[in-house]
Amino acid sequence: MNISILGCGWLGFPLAQHFIKENFTVNGSTTTPEKLTLLKQSGIHPHYILLPDSLDDPETDSFWRADTLFLNIPPGRNSKDAVNRFPSLIEKVVHRAAGNAEPWIIFASSTSVYSETGGLTKEKDINRGEPARSSGKALRKTETLLQNSSLDVTILRFGGLYGYDRHPVHYLSGKKNLDKASKPVNLVHQTDCIHIIREILKKERKNEVYNVVSDGHPPRREFYKSAAKHFNLPPPSFKKSRVENYKIVSNEKLKKDLGYSFIYPNPMDHTP
Repeated sequence: MNISILGCGWLGFPLAQHFIKENFTVNGSTTTPEKLTLLKQSGIHPHYILLPDSLDDPETDSFWRADTLFLNIPPGRNSKDAVNRFPSLIEKVVHRAAGNAEPWIIFASSTSVYSETGGLTKEKDINRGEPARSSGKALRKTETLLQNSSLDVTILRFGGLYGYDRHPVHYLSGKKNLDKASKPVNLVHQTDCIHIIREILKKERKNEVYNVVSDGHPPRREFYKSAAKHFNLPPPSFKKSRVENYKIVSNEKLKKDLGYSFIYPNPMDHTP
């Protein structure tokens, strides 16, 4: 199988390495010229792609000629114009890809597309309230655009990503009087993300939408207190507050359709 990964960063690069081990032909993109050598040394066909400028570059033709295209570029959490800019960018990417082939697109979306007030949230609850951030609104708009295209599209709504050199406690360590102490977390480990993407390819789950979130949803206060102790960091402190609006993102459909059991089911079990 031939797969192109647009965005070989924290998730895309180890995903590419995983596919290389399974004898896939893998094209990988980066916006950092210095990283091209690393990709090549890993067995990945490297491409310098800076969007949208590189879309007109004929030297990237081989990147877009793929059976599967994994779109792994974020809209930016605080970008004010993301709601219009990001969907427009992805539309151009899809047009470029469709001009060379008809790839199956796997799109890395996020649980930020859901409202914070949704309670138990399944894939079908997408229109229950509005996303809190502009990035969530941009992703929701982009999902609709992709689903209305002529290509096969699978949408993966990832929870907060963690694992190895990335853990959310590092961003909150030592901070005081934080809000939303009892809000449940919706996280997923990098290793599970990679194995889930592989299972989706293996089982050819085209034109589906999945929440990619681990089983456990501990409250923020308990989760960050435990993580700070594990990593020997100053813990954050939270305000005393009543139960706030919340969402617990369900992974029921994913586990049922793929027959998948999480390698790291509970974020409270601190992992590499």
